[in-house]
Amino acid sequence: MQATWDLYLMGIMYFFAGIMHFIKPKAYMRVMPQFLPAHKTLVYLSGVAEIILGIGVLFPETRNLSILGIVAMLVVFFLVHFNMLRGGKHAAGVPLWILILRIPIQLLLIWWALVYWI
Repeated sequence: MQATWDLYLMGIMYFFAGIMHFIKPKAYMRVMPQFLPAHKTLVYLSGVAEIILGIGVLFPETRNLSILGIVAMLVVFFLVHFNMLRGGKHAAGVPLWILILRIPIQLLLIWWALVYWI
């Protein structure tokens, strides 16, 4: 299957999100659960992963692997979302209604990726 406009949108979205890990790493480190080690390293690694996976969805040869990588990454990111739901400093000033809304959005992003997994 040739890349369609929504695959380009998906690729650009993850590419941009990955770049943001390098532009604003402290914002990502602030919301990471304390039990995870090496926050800065994990932020940079997840940024690299998002960049590579965002590019990978655009090419038929790498699309399926990239889709699986995106799904795995989004599942792991639930750790951050649920950690932020604890409130207080964990929420990083994000209103509770947005934190709650992020859960179904995350599920929607997983579904969107799986639509293209063949």
